[in-house]
Amino acid sequence: MRRSLGVGLASGAALILFTALGSSAALASSPGPHPILASHARGMSVLGTGGWKVVTSATATQGGAAISTPGFSTGKWLSVTPDDAGAPGTEVEALLQNGGCPNVFFGENMKNCFGQMTKVGAETIAQFKNPWWFRTDFTANLTSGQAASLIVNGVVGKANVWLDGKELATNSTVTGAYTKFTFNVTSTLKAGTNSLAIEVFPNDPTKMLTVDDVDWNQIPPDNNTGIQFPVQLQVGGALSVGNAHVNQSDAADLSSSSLTAKADVTNNSGSSQTGTVTATITPPTGAGSPITVAQSVTVKANTTTTVSFAPVTISNPKIWWPYQMGAQPLYTLDTSITQGGTAGNSTHETFGIRTVTSSLVGKSAEAPSGVRQYAINGVKFLVRGGGFTPDLFLHYSAADIARQIAILRNMGMNTLRLEGHFMPDDFYQQMDAAGIMIDAGTQCCDAWEPGSNNVSSALLATFSLSALTIGQNERNHPSVITFSWSDNAPVPSEETAMLASFTKADFQVPFVSSAEYNSSPMLGQAGEKEGPYDYVSPNYWYDTSHFDSTDSTRTNVGGSWGFDSEQSAGDTVPTLDSLNRFMSATDLSNLWQNTSAQQPHANYETGHTGYEFGELFNFDTAMQARYGNWSSLASYVQEAQVQDYENTRAQFEAFVDHVNNATPATGTVYWQVNKGWPSLLWNLYNTDSDQAGSFFGAKKANEGLHVLYAQDNGTVTVDNLNGANASGLTVESKVYDTAGAVTDDQTSGSLSLNAQQVKNSVLTPNVPAVTTPGTTASTYFVELLLKQNGTVVDRNVYWQSTQQDIVDWASSQGNPQATMTQFADMTALQSLGTATVSAVASTAGRPGPNGADTATTVTITNTSTTPIVGFFLRSDLRRGNADGTEQAGDNQVASGLWSDNDITLWPCESQ
Repeated sequence: MRRSLGVGLASGAALILFTALGSSAALASSPGPHPILASHARGMSVLGTGGWKVVTSATATQGGAAISTPGFSTGKWLSVTPDDAGAPGTEVEALLQNGGCPNVFFGENMKNCFGQMTKVGAETIAQFKNPWWFRTDFTANLTSGQAASLIVNGVVGKANVWLDGKELATNSTVTGAYTKFTFNVTSTLKAGTNSLAIEVFPNDPTKMLTVDDVDWNQIPPDNNTGIQFPVQLQVGGALSVGNAHVNQSDAADLSSSSLTAKADVTNNSGSSQTGTVTATITPPTGAGSPITVAQSVTVKANTTTTVSFAPVTISNPKIWWPYQMGAQPLYTLDTSITQGGTAGNSTHETFGIRTVTSSLVGKSAEAPSGVRQYAINGVKFLVRGGGFTPDLFLHYSAADIARQIAILRNMGMNTLRLEGHFMPDDFYQQMDAAGIMIDAGTQCCDAWEPGSNNVSSALLATFSLSALTIGQNERNHPSVITFSWSDNAPVPSEETAMLASFTKADFQVPFVSSAEYNSSPMLGQAGEKEGPYDYVSPNYWYDTSHFDSTDSTRTNVGGSWGFDSEQSAGDTVPTLDSLNRFMSATDLSNLWQNTSAQQPHANYETGHTGYEFGELFNFDTAMQARYGNWSSLASYVQEAQVQDYENTRAQFEAFVDHVNNATPATGTVYWQVNKGWPSLLWNLYNTDSDQAGSFFGAKKANEGLHVLYAQDNGTVTVDNLNGANASGLTVESKVYDTAGAVTDDQTSGSLSLNAQQVKNSVLTPNVPAVTTPGTTASTYFVELLLKQNGTVVDRNVYWQSTQQDIVDWASSQGNPQATMTQFADMTALQSLGTATVSAVASTAGRPGPNGADTATTVTITNTSTTPIVGFFLRSDLRRGNADGTEQAGDNQVASGLWSDNDITLWPCESQ
């Protein structure tokens, strides 16, 4: 069914391939490790940059007073290097850094090394049931008149905090993954070496407002217990400035923006203090001169005052856009404090000028209050996103995020959903620069969804502090366009507390009460829906008429109407290269020979019915019925690539095709776009950058200027989801039988599309009539060519069956997978003739955003002399020897970014 074409590189040649989309996908982000937060402000430093010492309290039994005393011996503790955010990470991270489990993601190594948790909740593995100590030494050496504050930016679990033998706070106070605690330690710090010790208690996400992965992965053996964000020390004078940000009010036509800078000034002393606080707004390069405002402030002893500067109006501001719609200019805000001519601390932030709005549109029987729709800078757009997952052990890598951004942009994604996983500041900075939007929000199925209004005062206080911290961290990042709760809308007390904190933080984005069709007293109807999550047929996505009227949440109703906050057809099978990197021989054997086998790289669940996703049974059942039997691991993987491509393309294209419906399609979020470890479930690219059929199916659907074949009515749609108008367009459609004969050939008239416009029913190809079982089914192809001024700008090929997929809607409604009455029969693809294909590669240097770049152009041609289709051809980049042969072993270069792949060609066609 498939050919793989390897493109070899001589030894020592460049290993990253950037074809047509590569240059735009590579970002001007710093690619190397760097604790970003350390440089945000004068007087602010990250503690532990030289390393941490970590050990279980079962070993270190001396207690906090002794352990936090300078000079305490940590000779037998684990030495831990912080990640790029400046954080030491989790307990498992500490063990891994010390050789605790080599190749932890291969096979069942993680389980064999540490044990396994099989339920979200309290820790069950013995070595992680005790608290663990995180300790680091530092020097402050305060000078006369200086003050210092220790900042703990949340913990996963809860913690006792000790400094130089003194307990600053207990775990009844320090809890929450997304909270912030500030302690005045001026009188505690010593000259010379100081010692910080944090005793972190086991995480229980069902009782704490922390973090977990629900059913996304195997559960981390330590339950993610540890320190995800940096611990900071702020040093300054009696007065210090912080919490600086900009509130913006933009004219409707974006002709001007009124900017109000705000900052907190804290008096760290026991007497009233007066100083001058200054704020400078600097436009992007070439967009004008900096604007500085200043204000005198007097602050009472040991209190904080918020300073709001006079608004500054900028005419014709530089507007921030998502990357497909425009540029991403960023302004900067710098604040500082002085007293009597002596400079204190300072802050530095970036922000973007843009306006985000959200509304409910398209009321109907399935959406009585309408569906959620977003607009940016007054332009409505279709959300084409994916659920983002951090590293399984919460280890943050700036370079890895830059790599993933390049992949995301290459795939045409415009939005990431962060469900309950808020990231270090560098993540948002990179998304700001990249123009990728963020749908942030809380998580489902744990303490973030308390389920009743009887929330304890302690938990309610943590809700409030979490919202304040999240709002402060995300508010000035233009990439963050909305915040939503997860499955359940917040209970009234939670909603009141969090919204009050968001207001206090000046977090100015649309707030949505649920990721389902739920409502809350203050926010009202969310207008979103969820599901499906397991196998459904490609035409399932095009349905707009079936839903369960008894389920007001509209969960697992599938079709392309409204805003679906999380949905996919479930399992995604990587390429064979990638599978060999993380699956054991037993797991690989089960993959193709035992459809009911539990796969550890799906998740921890068993079974395949309802909300059980530990097996690939449903995926395999459909694939066998639709494409036929496989005879080896290689043939299984080949079929899986085809099925995943077809399905991910259909999901995204269905939402594009239905944006003009009465109840419009407004957004689809693929569940999930990535994973924190190598996975067979819910991902479009793997942790090794592997881009399988699911990736290229999504990439094809999300091209900015695109032609598609609608699976519901057999018509052709053209869309322009770029930021500029497009004219001089024509579409040619061809229908082929499996022997290569053209049975229909049509060409449209000239077309013009505005930016973000979708034009339906451009052509209606004449295809073979539908058949039913008992009559031999035939397979055919539909080839679409979109040309602009005579040049092909998009090419899209479909394989179809006269025996169609039929969904049993009565049995499917409310379920995360489809029950099928009939599967399409495309087994004829097994009998295609063998095409002769050539591949020619040429490599050249070119300038890139970070310096020299390398582009390899691969031209694939079907050289067959008879009308045989070259079906689903793939190019791979491989490490080669000087003589042109491939290097032995794992030689795939998975980091290349391709303009297209998994293509289908007829004789004399090249791409």
